[in-house]
Amino acid sequence: MHSLIAKVFIALSVASAATAASAAFPDKPIRLIVPWATGGSTDAVGRATAQRMTVTMGQTVYVENKAGAGGQLGTDAAAKSSPDGYTIAIIELAHAIAPAVSPRPPYDVLRDFTPITLIGTSPLILFTTPRTGTVQELLKAAKAKPGEVALAHSGTGSVSHLASAMLTSKAAVKFNLIPYRGSAPALMDVSAGQVAGHLATLASGSGLLAAGKVTPVAVAGKRRMAALPLTPTFDEIGIKDLSVHQWWALVAPATTPIDVVEKLRSEMAAALEHPSAREQLSTLAIDLRSTQRDELRRFLRTEVERWGQVAKDRGSQGGVSGPERSGIYSQRAQEARPRPARGWRDFRRWRECVLQVRERQDQAAGGFGQAAEGT
Repeated sequence: MHSLIAKVFIALSVASAATAASAAFPDKPIRLIVPWATGGSTDAVGRATAQRMTVTMGQTVYVENKAGAGGQLGTDAAAKSSPDGYTIAIIELAHAIAPAVSPRPPYDVLRDFTPITLIGTSPLILFTTPRTGTVQELLKAAKAKPGEVALAHSGTGSVSHLASAMLTSKAAVKFNLIPYRGSAPALMDVSAGQVAGHLATLASGSGLLAAGKVTPVAVAGKRRMAALPLTPTFDEIGIKDLSVHQWWALVAPATTPIDVVEKLRSEMAAALEHPSAREQLSTLAIDLRSTQRDELRRFLRTEVERWGQVAKDRGSQGGVSGPERSGIYSQRAQEARPRPARGWRDFRRWRECVLQVRERQDQAAGGFGQAAEGT
């Protein structure tokens, strides 16, 4: 009996301390992990918003670039950080695709994070060279010489790889899909005429576009872009339902206190509306928008399911293929994972209960509208 009372007392003391810490949040600098190298669009998003949040929160929000393993290194570090709000991370479309193409991801993007808010979206664009001509001319050449017209992509299982495979399927042509180490070298070879085209964001192609070395011929979105008003969508060209948006979202480790998460959400939402952040990100053609927590949770689940199905249809799974995959991980991949120690298993069960209660609370709070349109 005394043992039970002691345990209850300790639990209440810990909860009280956590509540007090949440009330004082933030009282020290906040680390924003960007799981990619400096200079990219995700890094730009992180720095622009961190700079504004530093001003409004009264504490430094600093960016830590932790690149490696296709974004998994930094994201895994964020997932394993203390769930107190002082480590947050930016994730993107690649993280929704990873469960479908990596046989043993070190984290689960749906279970190991607390959603905070969506940051923005940007559709992919098909870039070619002026001499390639229009999309219709590109498709005509591909039909005349099946498998000879080359499209570059950023590596097996990448966003551009799956988008290129979707274009191949929906246009009923056969392209030669060639992997590169990212959009930068892929677009360089497009500009040099080594490959016919590459699907990337405007942020990736803006430099070569400004120099007149590449041409945007189609937008993989529901509507034309304000930055490219003369470039049609794939729908307008006659290739229906080819909508692929890069997106960015802010997350915290699972079980981060709700009041801390909501504080971070409101601060990021305010940063996205501020003219200074919008001006810094305007050249990237990102449609900046914030969401509620439950809205982002639904969006992430939909994206993981969507791209898991796309990867399955295209045969792009890493290590496990076709009908062997089900849900987020295949049974074979799950069985291959080392079993955690008993204490860690107990913690994960407790965390699952917390997350389920939190999801019900968010749902009970009412609908928050639709997730980002077209993503």
